[in-house]
Amino acid sequence: MSKIIVNSPDAPAPIGPYSQAVKAGNTLYVSGQIPFDQATGEMINENITEETHQVMKNIEAILSEAGMTFNNIVKCSIFIKDMNQFATINEAYGVYFKTNPPARECVEVARLPKDVNVEISCIAVEV
Repeated sequence: MSKIIVNSPDAPAPIGPYSQAVKAGNTLYVSGQIPFDQATGEMINENITEETHQVMKNIEAILSEAGMTFNNIVKCSIFIKDMNQFATINEAYGVYFKTNPPARECVEVARLPKDVNVEISCIAVEV
């Protein structure tokens, strides 16, 4: 089985010893994405809705680089700093999965990289 590193210039560059995504066989493992706008070099942190949309845009850029879309995602992991924001995050996240949403979990954590409020990782499969 081959292992291919996937990096999109339209998503944030890794801030440590990891890749944006790794494709092994027909499965793409996307590292946790935070609400950093690669085009402007700014962290999006005005509100949790905009943060969530930016995270999803970053995931979309990586999926696209791998020749995939949100339809290929089979699993997401959502990490948030405040479970009270779950409903708002869920509403923004849901825009990207109109039918047959992937499996997922949502976990409240004490702290996230760069002190963001939301981070999402996913697994996508070529069908």
